[in-house]
Amino acid sequence: MIRIKIEGMTCGHCTGAVEKALSKVPGVTAVTRVSLESGEAQIEGDAAPEQLIAAIEEEGFGARLA
Repeated sequence: MIRIKIEGMTCGHCTGAVEKALSKVPGVTAVTRVSLESGEAQIEGDAAPEQLIAAIEEEGFGARLA
């Protein structure tokens, strides 16, 4: 499982956009959680962390490995 901290999410629409973007990254088998409260996403699969972070940043949010 890969955990990524996300900065800038403020609502349910934000979490939905992040979840959708992450699910499109090659190698992602499941986005198990995108939490507004903790500002964190949990992803299963063998996707490269750099690709996950890039997908989040393309949605306009800051991201780093947790």
